[in-house]
Amino acid sequence: MNPTIAYITFRGMLGRRRALLLFLLPAVLLLLSIGLRVTGNSDLDTSAALLTQFGLGALLPLLALLAGTGVIAPEIDDGQIMYLMTKPIARPVISTTKFLVAVALVVGFGVVPIFISGVIMNGMTAGLPTGFALGSLVGGIAYCALFIAIAVISRFAVTIGLIYALVWENLLARYAPGARTLSIRQWAISITDLGTNATAVTSEVGETTAVSLLIILSVLGVLFAGWKLRTLSVTGAD
Repeated sequence: MNPTIAYITFRGMLGRRRALLLFLLPAVLLLLSIGLRVTGNSDLDTSAALLTQFGLGALLPLLALLAGTGVIAPEIDDGQIMYLMTKPIARPVISTTKFLVAVALVVGFGVVPIFISGVIMNGMTAGLPTGFALGSLVGGIAYCALFIAIAVISRFAVTIGLIYALVWENLLARYAPGARTLSIRQWAISITDLGTNATAVTSEVGETTAVSLLIILSVLGVLFAGWKLRTLSVTGAD
């Protein structure tokens, strides 16, 4: 990891308009959680449903998409990445640093709010906040690896990411059993199930399969991004 690149990337991400979305999405989750608690509707099943459908199903992938593509795609599009690539810095170091910044943003704006939301609604009952924090962490890492890999090969990374998150995971994976195996959301739910006793949290992907696929995707995504930067022409973006 390169501290200078990390600092520049953090500053760029938090200084852009998209930073407003980083704050808006978790704020909506927290407001919903407070509303359920105040109205007395924060039973365990309802809380698990909110954290599953909104937390893991919308907040997490959208935040990871903003972070995973935002840390590198704009620099590739406007050519600023070439400045870094002419420096004596290994290109895998560049991609790994960008990836770690994306993960840090997802943790700060996704994992932590999801944990706090669980505490607001049910305290530490059934380990709900801990389970969802664990699931969102590993899911967020995998999402960031996937989206940063897409960002280095396509100018339409955001569109492709939205298709995966909204169409594949929320439509096809819901009705096509085979597609669920390739759903990061399902993998995250499976890990969540390991950390909580809430019966409402169930995944159709086994824990062993989920852990294996999460590790494979996370590692391959980062390695691919580094390899792609090695092949990127210094005269312009592909």
